[in-house]
Amino acid sequence: MQKHYSTQQFPWIPVGALAIFLLALIGFTTGVSVTERPELAESGLLTKAYYSLSLFVVGGVDLGTPIGGPVAGRIMVWIAYFGAPILAAWGLISALLHALAPQAWQMKRMRNHVVVVGDGELVISYLRVLREHNRKIPVVVVSNNSAEVLRAEFKQSFGAVVVSGDITHEFFLRELQVERARRILLLNDNSLRSYEAASVLLNLVPGIASRVVIHCSSLRFMRSMANTRVANSCHCFNTYHIAASGLVRSQMLQHFRETEPKDVVILAGFGRFGQTVLEEMQNSASGELDTVLIIDKDAKRRVLVADEQMKFSGDYRRELFEGDIAHPEVWERVRSTVSVDGGNTVFVLGTGREEENLRTALWLRRKYPGAMVIARSSKESLFATEVGEEHNIISISIAQLFEDNIPRDWIDLQ
Repeated sequence: MQKHYSTQQFPWIPVGALAIFLLALIGFTTGVSVTERPELAESGLLTKAYYSLSLFVVGGVDLGTPIGGPVAGRIMVWIAYFGAPILAAWGLISALLHALAPQAWQMKRMRNHVVVVGDGELVISYLRVLREHNRKIPVVVVSNNSAEVLRAEFKQSFGAVVVSGDITHEFFLRELQVERARRILLLNDNSLRSYEAASVLLNLVPGIASRVVIHCSSLRFMRSMANTRVANSCHCFNTYHIAASGLVRSQMLQHFRETEPKDVVILAGFGRFGQTVLEEMQNSASGELDTVLIIDKDAKRRVLVADEQMKFSGDYRRELFEGDIAHPEVWERVRSTVSVDGGNTVFVLGTGREEENLRTALWLRRKYPGAMVIARSSKESLFATEVGEEHNIISISIAQLFEDNIPRDWIDLQ
């Protein structure tokens, strides 16, 4: 269940109103009266409280001027006399200004805030984790999606100020008060626009680089840009890379260490997720792998593309199989190439077809009861989780792995 967060536009007004009310009430209780209500000094506490509240009525209540009582009491009442109508009028003016120009009013007051650019599931995942750690930090979401439901979710579920604009324009970035922001996360799906916005930010605000996070949806593009000024200055990431790293560390490494002999890993699907799983295994499980089998409809081309930027390790055997994981013939070829009957076998069903991943995982579990079987989905699925628990399958989602492995300095913004 999602928590809902609300923001108060003028949090100092209730504090000021309470202070003024108490000043008037204390002043009246010390024996101060007023020229038009001389009996007030002898009245009960409720009567004095009533007249203290009446000071906030715009236009005033004809009480006359303070008389009698100690000097300190009269001073407190005089402060309340002037402070109450000023506060009431300022609150009204502020509300009108906010209603007439809400975005401009809110943005001018922003400081120590988080700017999040984008309107997809990645933004919602980040905001969900951020609010679990910090409910009070101001958040600005830059979304050019006109869907009212999505904008309402950003506002009501996460207490965000939602604005629209071009993040590559200096004027708009200045309106976001980026120089005062704690963190700027460029999480939209247009990687080139995100890098462009980061480049503008670096030129606009010296020293901002450590506060800028860039999501790059294309692994190939991210690797190609690795030696640029923007990539070297800011933090660049890919969702699948974070998810795959989390999966290998949380589920697979311990299995590798506990099994003998070295492990056989079957990567069914070699897109962004499969490639980053292999990359993380090479980085974290060196010496634990015997054979890695890659199954994909376009396996040869994808491996060639990955070879451009990712250096494959030579300390394990690698086999490629072009084909559909739904076709039994593919699995017969796998079985004839390497032994997958032992407990040192790991199946990672990581294609973009969630139903096929889950169906194949159930089939593999029945056929190879001693193996580790992992089935991937994009979003967290209660049904897939239940199936996994019932049949000893590790059901994972990209979104949940990302949320579980978000770097702490992106959300611990004290």
